[in-house]
Amino acid sequence: MFSKSCEYAIRAAIFIATQAPNNANIGIKEIAKEIDSPIAFTAKILQVLVKNNILKSSKGVGGGFMIFKNDLKNIKLADIVYAIDGNYLFIKCGLGLSNCSEDHPCPVHEKFEFVKKDLLYMLENTNLEELTQGLKTGVTFLKY
Repeated sequence: MFSKSCEYAIRAAIFIATQAPNNANIGIKEIAKEIDSPIAFTAKILQVLVKNNILKSSKGVGGGFMIFKNDLKNIKLADIVYAIDGNYLFIKCGLGLSNCSEDHPCPVHEKFEFVKKDLLYMLENTNLEELTQGLKTGVTFLKY
């Protein structure tokens, strides 16, 4: 459903969010390891998140990426998806047809519209703070 870049971006943001209470800068190697992602690929994705004001970064010794604890409630999954994948997921045809529309629908158009609306609602109403809770208790995980 999401691009591989977007999946890694979401996982990275959630992992970094778990460190927010410590105000810790997390290095790229640690992030890549914790989300099971290639380092160079992760670095590129994280720079996009920094550019979109989702993450903060600092260079040099002790540098890395962070999210401030007070920002966790304000960062929605939709912010990450839009930063990485744009709105493509919400406007594309469920069957991948280029000319699918209300006037010229594919066979799944009407049903897929409900799926897209539900997904958008979930992304816009889910913040990083709530996604860290399961990791803290061990109920959820970020890598296989």
